[in-house]
Amino acid sequence: MNVVIAAGRRHTAGLKADGTVAAVGDNKCGQCDVSGWRDIVAVAAGNVHMATNTGNAHTIGLRSDGSVVAVGWNKHDQCNVSDWRDIVAVAAGWRRSVGLRSDGSVVAVGRNNEGQCNVSDWRDIVAVAAGDWHTAGLKSDGTVTIVGNNQWGQCNVSDWRDIVAVAAGYLHTVGLKADGSVAAVGRNKHDQCDVSGWHDIVAIAAGSYHTLGLKSDGTVMAVGDNKYGQCDVSNWCDIVAVAAGCAHTLGLKSDGTVVAVGDNEYGQCDVSGWHL
Repeated sequence: MNVVIAAGRRHTAGLKADGTVAAVGDNKCGQCDVSGWRDIVAVAAGNVHMATNTGNAHTIGLRSDGSVVAVGWNKHDQCNVSDWRDIVAVAAGWRRSVGLRSDGSVVAVGRNNEGQCNVSDWRDIVAVAAGDWHTAGLKSDGTVTIVGNNQWGQCNVSDWRDIVAVAAGYLHTVGLKADGSVAAVGRNKHDQCDVSGWHDIVAIAAGSYHTLGLKSDGTVMAVGDNKYGQCDVSNWCDIVAVAAGCAHTLGLKSDGTVVAVGDNEYGQCDVSGWHL
């Protein structure tokens, strides 16, 4: 499934069935200026962890022809993607953009102080994820490769096998296994890595300090920081996709509507009228 909902630090983006994009929330850097986008097949929203009290963020859109558009904060050139081609998936981290090419190679632009953009030698990649300071690539053989900051062991995935999806938070990494179980490494101050008991999971997402798991029955699991109610998803049903922002959570329902919980200071959860 193409990524149709994306959550950033203070904004939310949603891909409509007609290839246009909607966005709500903080627009300090123009990260919600997507009204002119067309022929989009996937979206990504740059995140900033809660400790950084800034709205600086960006939004990425993947077009059907494999080109990419980006709006928002561009201090580190994270929006300089106009020359990208043959892209099949995109990810957005803090001050960084990542693109997966059709040949399994990866491109990245933006902040590289911790080596999080050092992906030029990656091959056989089938999915990418961008945390604040680290970048993860899922390989075709079910293993995961990671570059960037490893202060909390968020890059210690060399023993992971049979992974079918990967997600990256502020300082933790999450992997979905083929059997529906979930692995997580990295900082666990808020119990965001306590996923060992999960099963029947079909999709995952990682916020700054919380982790989401979409179950095969359309319900959602959540662990981690719940200061803003971002983990209050126990009553959700008929969900087909999830996304995690810094401190808010999104769920796409089977009827195309969107639900949201968590921090709404900038209106990033005001999606009740959306139909994607």
